[in-house]
Amino acid sequence: MKRTSFANWPCTVARTVDLLGDWWTPLILREAFYGAKRFDDFESTLGLSRNILSQRLNRLVETGLLTKTPYQDRPVRHEYLLTEQGRDFFPVIAAMMAWGDRYLAPAAGEPIVLHHTGCDHDTHAEVVCAHCREPLRHRDVSARLGPGFPDRLRDKALATGRFGEARSA
Repeated sequence: MKRTSFANWPCTVARTVDLLGDWWTPLILREAFYGAKRFDDFESTLGLSRNILSQRLNRLVETGLLTKTPYQDRPVRHEYLLTEQGRDFFPVIAAMMAWGDRYLAPAAGEPIVLHHTGCDHDTHAEVVCAHCREPLRHRDVSARLGPGFPDRLRDKALATGRFGEARSA
């Protein structure tokens, strides 16, 4: 069964899910954040089949989240390194960890603890307003159509009553 592509939807959440929406891809990125670089590192840690791992790594390279660089000639072997785009995905993984630690952690506590080397303290992700630095909570946030929302869909979206028109910053 072929899955529906969200790549052209007028929603960045849908486009992100299209790119990263299988269960292995975020785990591969998590392992890259933890320092995995080589195919065998990912394979031994995640325990997924070589063909699935190869497909997911190639997709992450194609979409610009990882680079693939040879480190050995015979046989040819590669390292997979996070790009700037890949490194910028870290807050998403950290937010997933924070939510999972709150609702899914075992009784003993968090399985992994993030440590901020800048202040030398253990930490967790918090999503805050880029302007006032207050925590973003669902009850305090509304959604507006942005400048990238397709004009052909604007009237229909506004008719739902869920969105307001975009304001300039």
